Amino acid sequence: MNPPLGVAILGTGDVSNGHIRAWKTHPETEVRAILSRDRARAEAFVRTHGLEGCRAYTSLDELLKQDGLDIVSICTPHHLHAEQGIAAAQSGRHVVVEKPVALNLEDLRKLDRAIREANVRSIVSFVLRWNPLFEMIRALLAKNTIGELFYGEVDYLHGITPALPLYPWVRQRAYGGSALLTAGCHAVDALRWFAQQEATEVFCYANTSPGNPLNYEYEPNSVALIQFAGGMMGKVATSIESVAPYTFPIALMGNQGTIRNNRVFSRQWTGQTNWATIPTILPDSGAVDHHPFVPQMAHFVECIRTGAESHCSVADTVKTHEICLAAGLSLEQRRPVRLPLPM
Repeated sequence: MNPPLGVAILGTGDVSNGHIRAWKTHPETEVRAILSRDRARAEAFVRTHGLEGCRAYTSLDELLKQDGLDIVSICTPHHLHAEQGIAAAQSGRHVVVEKPVALNLEDLRKLDRAIREANVRSIVSFVLRWNPLFEMIRALLAKNTIGELFYGEVDYLHGITPALPLYPWVRQRAYGGSALLTAGCHAVDALRWFAQQEATEVFCYANTSPGNPLNYEYEPNSVALIQFAGGMMGKVATSIESVAPYTFPIALMGNQGTIRNNRVFSRQWTGQTNWATIPTILPDSGAVDHHPFVPQMAHFVECIRTGAESHCSVADTVKTHEICLAAGLSLEQRRPVRLPLPM
């Protein structure tokens, strides 16, 4: 058995609960430090999760001086991710960072460069890559069940209202950034994950519902159109003021069939006359305890142990973030924006 990897958790919001539970589940990791602006809150987290020997901090600089920390798991508000990720990488720690990893191109580039220069492993919590429906879709695509893709759409529809603890800061541009960055990036990343093609151009529309009832400082609804190098077209609709239960609809069209969530129709399946429905776990909830953090963190530990790069590293998901940032430029400039964005 390898000696356990020490983990530090930055932040004590809802998503940090998912990270802690995943790290506690893994036999080769131990949570040894918690960071919060409020020491009493950090200490309460330690007690709530039964983290024996875990220390509470209010200063990241002090936390990074602690011996025995191998991984820093960043669960703080969006605007802090890049700065904290850079500090963690420069201290020689492997980095887990919640999405979005940055709210602007400069910070995105700085974080990517810091991780490369430190030669540490990284993973971004586009955790739906480990959702069973996603794994099923990837398996069907690998078997060419629906042939070559020519169109795909993945949407993120989730009303972020005052009932949710993150609402007060997410609704502000300085902290939320845009509908795509704060939430719809999950859908953008899913489309990339299924397409396995490089995005070359983005065009975006956005609006606010009449009267702006939720007081968002940016347009909380957007539609991004994406062109891929292989000829595939894509669409990502995002609404964080949607008046409906959370939904994450997926549609992929190929020259041999179509996938719509867990329904499949394929010319390859002789005699098929209607949709085949495959029972599986869908990405149908925004709740943290519904997200597959356990397999994500197990994958990351394996990457650290073997020295492999994760398929969901910062370097890979820079491309997801560039699509979101290009969509913002498209809105400002009212034109299509070419990818990749300039260095």
